Amino acid sequence: MTEPMLIAKNATTDLLLLPQMANRHGLITGATGTGKTVTLQTLAEHFSSIGVPCFMSDVKGDLSGISQAGGGNAKVTERIETLKLEGFDYQGYPVTLWDPFGKSGHPVRATVSDMGPLLLGRMLDLNETQGGVLNLVFKVADDNGMLLLDLKDLRAMLAYVGENAKQFTTDYGNVSPASIGAIQRGLLSLESQGGEQIFGEPMLNIADLIQTDKGRGVINILSADTLMQSPKMYAALLLWLLAELYENLPEAGDLDKPKLVFFFDEAHLLFSDAPDALVEKIEQVVRLIRSKGVGVFFVTQNPADVPDKILSQLGNRVQHALRAFSVRDQKAVKAAAETMRDNPELDEASAITELGVGEALVSFLDTKGRPGVTERCFIVPPQGQIGPITAAQRQQLMQTSLVAGAYDTAVDRESAYEKLKVRATQAAEAAAAQAPAGKPAGAEQPAESGGGLGGLLGGLLGGNGRRQGVAESMAKSAARAIGSQVGRSIIRGVLGSLFGGKR
Repeated sequence: MTEPMLIAKNATTDLLLLPQMANRHGLITGATGTGKTVTLQTLAEHFSSIGVPCFMSDVKGDLSGISQAGGGNAKVTERIETLKLEGFDYQGYPVTLWDPFGKSGHPVRATVSDMGPLLLGRMLDLNETQGGVLNLVFKVADDNGMLLLDLKDLRAMLAYVGENAKQFTTDYGNVSPASIGAIQRGLLSLESQGGEQIFGEPMLNIADLIQTDKGRGVINILSADTLMQSPKMYAALLLWLLAELYENLPEAGDLDKPKLVFFFDEAHLLFSDAPDALVEKIEQVVRLIRSKGVGVFFVTQNPADVPDKILSQLGNRVQHALRAFSVRDQKAVKAAAETMRDNPELDEASAITELGVGEALVSFLDTKGRPGVTERCFIVPPQGQIGPITAAQRQQLMQTSLVAGAYDTAVDRESAYEKLKVRATQAAEAAAAQAPAGKPAGAEQPAESGGGLGGLLGGLLGGNGRRQGVAESMAKSAARAIGSQVGRSIIRGVLGSLFGGKR
């Protein structure tokens, strides 16, 4: 059994996090400036030291220092002496840097098909009706075996469905032109925020987040300072990563330590204005992913930011200071105190408002999965550097990374957009060559064809008996890409991403 990890300490008690209980999830809360980020770094270092990889988003841009040995920080030195930490040794940890925009780390990409309609709809801030139409567009693509790799593919599919709406009404339901337009406008807004760089290939292989280096778990740090300017994009991307872990990892049962620990910083963005259906899906993933050996720690300012059904699943708690400047704040403090196991010798509600920086109320699960008695204590300082590394150090980490070169160059292989464009051009040229003299090509269109580009694409997708249609061609391409297990019917997981086993 892996040794317990010393995370916090006071004059009489050592607060130990049991590795076998880390997949029962956790919660780190507290007001800005109270020490949540340092607690996050301390936890990641301890997990790495026992061979457990971690994933965390770097919202403020100062977590990269974990890759370098600490030292020279007077506050850390003072804390070491106060807590009487014997054998404390400054050291750096193996780190892989990621950045959706490819500037501060290796690119993180997803295909549109893998992201799925539920998360993409959240990213585009669609209402229920618009989300239903987007789901319909994905369904048409899935049923025809067409993988949507980038935003060009999705725009082409939207155009096809929009121009042939009547053909899909019976099988799929009503297609509102207004909703198609709203989705297209949402895509334009997404592109203006840099979202086009997030979609494409090579797509992130989730196995690259679960690596070790000389026995220590690799700490994956996602640069999110720019991504945070688009909160819904940030939340959707992290949810997609969580969904990929859930869908692709095999059942593991109870392990002596997790396969991966996933830290979800700024967790309130997950649930802010989120539809009930999405919150239910998140709750389902959090409940079930522990059986895959993944521990999830939500990091936010207040426990009230997390819905009760999810909050009840977070057994390991670290509560930093909250400020009670208003009646609402006072209620929040009281509610936070009530979520932790009571200590008869401690007034938790009063203590929460009095905690200093780096001090917290801590309760970890015991060997039987029961919350420990809440203790007021100081978090053990990290061994790595507190604060960001230099640009030169960042480049050095990227060049020597375990995934160096794997994602740096984008690949734009032939997919829906390219195939539809080429075949539409070929069909138009063929029609022009066969048109009677003096009569423009396309002057007479059969009523059932739909006319225009939509009718042309309709014929191309379905084929005409003489040549292979795009649907058939793309079905074969999709089958090659996602494996024979899926075939022409694409299976989607709990959060709408493609079901595991596709690679």
